[in-house]
Amino acid sequence: MQTQVKTWGNSQGVRLSKEVLQEAGITLNETLNISVSDGVILLTKTFKHRTLEERAAEYNGELSLDGEYDWGNPVGREAW
Repeated sequence: MQTQVKTWGNSQGVRLSKEVLQEAGITLNETLNISVSDGVILLTKTFKHRTLEERAAEYNGELSLDGEYDWGNPVGREAW
């Protein structure tokens, strides 16, 4: 795929197709890091720490923090 550098206000911009963004796992309004090395422009996704609420939203708000978890019988030299 090819694209062109175009004027965008007082800057220049490149448009990326929806398919390219989907393949890269990039969503609309996501923040990207930009680096340049040997004439190559590299866009990478930034790591964003998600809050507990954001993580819970992925599971319809259900965290299942309802007590103890049974890990099975002791293995090795655990003392119970």
